[in-house]
Amino acid sequence: MHAPDAAFVSRERVEKAGRVEGYWHGAPDLGVGVVSSGDTHTDVVEKALAWLEASSRMVLVVDPGQRTATVYRSRDDIRILTEGDAIDGAGVVPGWELPVAELFA
Repeated sequence: MHAPDAAFVSRERVEKAGRVEGYWHGAPDLGVGVVSSGDTHTDVVEKALAWLEASSRMVLVVDPGQRTATVYRSRDDIRILTEGDAIDGAGVVPGWELPVAELFA
């Protein structure tokens, strides 16, 4: 599985795992991927679903070309957000909210 461009792992999981060198072993609670010019739509969706299947609780795919952020919480809970929306980390990153527009500022 590919490593996310950014990730969040809860303090509880970090403390339980102890010291980790290099990449986190396992899926992060939140994985973030940024679409690059060489990515296909299929590749991006497959990566997001792979992180969910590996136990990520939320995956965020940022697409600078489309100026969107897609939030995956499950195969059935996928939301495409635009610059007028805000990302809400509810249940995964407590208290974290970010206007999508700030990703592209």
